[in-house]
Amino acid sequence: MDREADVTVSENDRLHSQLSRFEDMFPGYRMEIVEGAIVMSPLKPHHNATIWALWTTLRSQLPDDWGFLSDVAVPFDGDNEFCPDLAVIPQPEVAKNLSAYPPDLIELAVEVVSPSSVRNDYEVKDRAYARRGIPHYLIFDPYRAQCTTLWNPGPDGYRGRDVIPYGEAVVVGTGIGKLTVETAELPVDPGTPG
Repeated sequence: MDREADVTVSENDRLHSQLSRFEDMFPGYRMEIVEGAIVMSPLKPHHNATIWALWTTLRSQLPDDWGFLSDVAVPFDGDNEFCPDLAVIPQPEVAKNLSAYPPDLIELAVEVVSPSSVRNDYEVKDRAYARRGIPHYLIFDPYRAQCTTLWNPGPDGYRGRDVIPYGEAVVVGTGIGKLTVETAELPVDPGTPG
């Protein structure tokens, strides 16, 4: 299935990020619009280290015509404008360097849990990403030391779900090929029971 979409001028105007007006006003915070509310999450080193490790691992496995967005606005509707920690989309779209992208381009969405994002990552985005037909969604959780893989999107969320403890490999069979993440070296919050 071809996931590329041509964005017309009127669609591009509609996709313009509501969050862009707050750009650079709150350094050290990640901002999204979730269920109509602006949500600001403070960033911690384990969050960024996990994203960097995932980017590096997945980049070497992606075909050349696919790339990443990271913390770039993806407007879903008037009440939800998410900024996935990582989203795999066609490289020609990444090259456009836009401030917002349509969710229909996303083959794989990845979120890294922070203390303030638990409900959003596990519940709100599960339903929203599935409703928009994003084929695969991964939730890496340094507080539970686990990855939740979700697939088979439906109107009420993903119908397929596995929980893989850190230390085991996460393997995802996507439409662009099999992707593998070794989780043994991913950061775990020091307060996580082990």
